[in-house]
Amino acid sequence: MLTEAETAELAEVVREWIADDPDEATAAELQTLLDASDWDALEDRFTGLLQFGTAGLRGALGGGPHRMNRAVVIRAARGLVDHLLAVVPTGRVPRLVIGFDARHNSDVFARDTAAVATAAGVEAMLLPSPLPTPVLAFAVRHLEADAGVMVTASHNPPQDNGYKVYLGGEVVEEAGRGVQIVPPHDAQIARAIAAVRSVADVPRVESGWTVLGEEILEEYLTGVAGLSDGETRDLRIVTTPLHGVGGAVVAEALRRAGFHDVHVVPEQAEPDPEFPTVSFPNPEEPGAIDLALALAESVGADLVIANDPDADRCALAAFDPRVDSWRMLHGDELGALLGAEVARRVTSGGSPSSAVLASSIVSSRLLGRIAAAAGLQHAQTLTGFKWIARVPDIVFGYEEAIGYCVAPELVRDKDGISAAVVAAQLADRLKESGSSLVGALDDLARRHGLYLTDQLSARFADLALIGATMTRVLADPPSSLVGSPVVEAVDLTLGTDTERLGLPPTEGLRLVAEDGTRVIIRPSGTEPKVKCYLEVIAPLDPDASDDEVTDARRAARERLEALKVELRATLGL
Repeated sequence: MLTEAETAELAEVVREWIADDPDEATAAELQTLLDASDWDALEDRFTGLLQFGTAGLRGALGGGPHRMNRAVVIRAARGLVDHLLAVVPTGRVPRLVIGFDARHNSDVFARDTAAVATAAGVEAMLLPSPLPTPVLAFAVRHLEADAGVMVTASHNPPQDNGYKVYLGGEVVEEAGRGVQIVPPHDAQIARAIAAVRSVADVPRVESGWTVLGEEILEEYLTGVAGLSDGETRDLRIVTTPLHGVGGAVVAEALRRAGFHDVHVVPEQAEPDPEFPTVSFPNPEEPGAIDLALALAESVGADLVIANDPDADRCALAAFDPRVDSWRMLHGDELGALLGAEVARRVTSGGSPSSAVLASSIVSSRLLGRIAAAAGLQHAQTLTGFKWIARVPDIVFGYEEAIGYCVAPELVRDKDGISAAVVAAQLADRLKESGSSLVGALDDLARRHGLYLTDQLSARFADLALIGATMTRVLADPPSSLVGSPVVEAVDLTLGTDTERLGLPPTEGLRLVAEDGTRVIIRPSGTEPKVKCYLEVIAPLDPDASDDEVTDARRAARERLEALKVELRATLGL
């Protein structure tokens, strides 16, 4: 409960914000809360400015500094512009390209950014319509822009929106052009944002920026079409954009790659900021692709492709004849399949052995085995494509959260559209040879061993308990994992891996057991959770039968479930 003096102080802060708010709707929302003396709601909205970090901004829509709204976005745009003016070489006008999805207010926030940039003397270019995030990431490099802004909250709930920032041009080194920001740029931009006193202090214009034509999408699609192997297609595909902006772009990308038997889930085909048919617009969430699976059954599809609402992620479902049903491929499974496919293309094309397959430290170690067998390099990075895409000589990168980069020369970020095209071509070739994606996973297991991964998450209502839990686990880590002695316990906060993997310190603990079982425990960067990433390895004979592979998978799954039980006890759940 706030004291009378505290409520009076808060009320004055709210009135000042309302007077400076350029949006009548959010100003009225705050005035209603103030008139009702709803101090809890107001305190929540005024706990400080929504923090700008390496993911840019992301939060619930609404009035106040701790929400996504025009006042917050205008401040953010001014901070970004001031940073560009400070770091772009003198005598050259900075260039900024801006994209947006179909969420509530995305177009408004994009225009506000263009208005702020143009008033400050920055060349601003606005994408012509709501488009996927990969198109914006492509445009940053293609247009040689110094920065890019994508207004999207990706796969967050309908009430959220966000503001991703990419850098390019001469602002960053070659490997970082067209990639999301990392330190120190995030902190520098955050300081510039904090220096903006009010919206009234930020000049804006009504026009003067460039609205790009459809040629930018055409250039992107031409690049994706270049990934096609030119073969004749015989694959029936069901796709769903989950009410996002990827539907038409994915369909056209597949058409140009030779896929003409494509069925889009009609209930989810058009952009809709309310996401009416899903409780959470993420392909990984239970129930999210139920409509796609039903359509696949109805039309006799070979493959289901699901993208998240801004189409930077890609998920596949395949029919598994051994269980006579469809199943979603785990992010690590698709990562292995795509990694092996890119490695095949690279080696058949005679690329040098310096080519790198990259993955995050929480992703499966199978990609390293695939790279070594192909005579290629493998690199591990911290979580997030802002790190993965920066790996020198990268030809493929992925993280287990269904993010894949199959064409870094095109998009230096995860791209669910190009990934869908490459995955569909792989599925088509496997079908032609009498195999399937499930069969290809079995073949990878025979060749490299069976790697099975899973995740355990613990949500905390009290954020202080996250730090306390990590401190306790780091001080007293488990000495064994499902009966196998722990032979490596690495406190990632100490940067222990820096020399071996080139990784800076990060919060977390990595445990590796004698039998190869691995656990990484770390706090989530986006949610009030502690996450455990689990992986078990089972050796397999290269000539193992389908039944033997199935038995090995079942045993590995049982081991993962037992590991979850142990970790729940470790975390005190």
